[in-house]
Amino acid sequence: MDLFEYQAKQLFQKFGVPVSLGEVATTPDEAKQIAERIGGVTVVKAQVKIGGRGKAGGVKVAKTPDEAQQHAEAILGMDIKGHTVHRVLVDPGADIKQEYYVSYLLDRSNRTFLAMASAEGGMEIEQLAVERPEALARVPVDASKGVDLATAQDIVAQAKFPADVADKVADVLVKLWDTFVGADATLVEVNPLVLTGSGDVVALDGKVSLDANADFRQPQNAEFEDKSAADPLEAKAKEKHLNYVKLDGQVGIIGNGAGLVMSTLDVVAYAGERHGNVKPANFLDIGGGASAEVMANGLDIILNDPAVRSVFVNVFGGITACDAVANGIVGALNTLGDEANKPLVVRLDGNNVDEGRRILAEYAHPLVTVVGTMDEAADKAAELANAGA
Repeated sequence: MDLFEYQAKQLFQKFGVPVSLGEVATTPDEAKQIAERIGGVTVVKAQVKIGGRGKAGGVKVAKTPDEAQQHAEAILGMDIKGHTVHRVLVDPGADIKQEYYVSYLLDRSNRTFLAMASAEGGMEIEQLAVERPEALARVPVDASKGVDLATAQDIVAQAKFPADVADKVADVLVKLWDTFVGADATLVEVNPLVLTGSGDVVALDGKVSLDANADFRQPQNAEFEDKSAADPLEAKAKEKHLNYVKLDGQVGIIGNGAGLVMSTLDVVAYAGERHGNVKPANFLDIGGGASAEVMANGLDIILNDPAVRSVFVNVFGGITACDAVANGIVGALNTLGDEANKPLVVRLDGNNVDEGRRILAEYAHPLVTVVGTMDEAADKAAELANAGA
């Protein structure tokens, strides 16, 4: 789960990272009132979970409360790379003397954690990483040791921070690591971390991604979820403990296992090129337990997506045998009744496949087509989706 900037900085505060943090507004009048409370120069910042806000016009400096109101009016409702702005953060203005960059992330390719830091932060950090990679230090972090003061000082040295701020930045790096570990994050990033005119080192921005797999350890992270912006089908799937991601296509996909589902996405996309360029409508992994209840929940979610024109159920029987999967499909269709109103293409393989196919053949539901191979099933599902256009 990605956090909004204001949420990231609230989390930073909890772990002692020095931040500049104002208040959130959802209307221009609220922005004006917050600016009046803060006093002096303020910054009105769009709250969206995407980078490039500044270049898109989503960050504006206000010298007066009236200007803050005007900026909020212009920013609220703005579309930034497909994200609509529903709230703004009104922050105190800062006397910026220098901008830096620091972050920790999960380095999946090397199976470790990685610290990144640069004495040259700001909006062009991505460009800096490409054009002058030597200016961005990349320091592997041993998960068993973490980041103590000595490790933080080494990161600071490799990033070539000036001597007069080295100790302060190292202290921030230790606290930022505490945030990273303490919140079970996969990314914490500060850009910019700034040196102010008074000599303080402060996080003016924050980006955090939390590991949803650690939610059982972090129940308080639920308060960060933006329920108003959540896709209702994704929210429903989460309640049912299903792994579901909404996509933009027309073929609903159900499979058991993330690897099989991802392969199914590929074959459906390929088949769709021959049938009106239809595409996968979702990623839905029902896991190992394809019971009637689990299958009903999966079908209920997909069939309630108005974009879906056909459904491809692709299951390889392993621990859960194909006859159990077939009974699950039968039970799901009986449970859903008239709500099951779109064609289903079913491909079963693996443990007890013959019995599973026999069960579906005897059930003889008019919307169900059983196909022997994955490629043929994908082609049929794409054909039916195109026909339902």
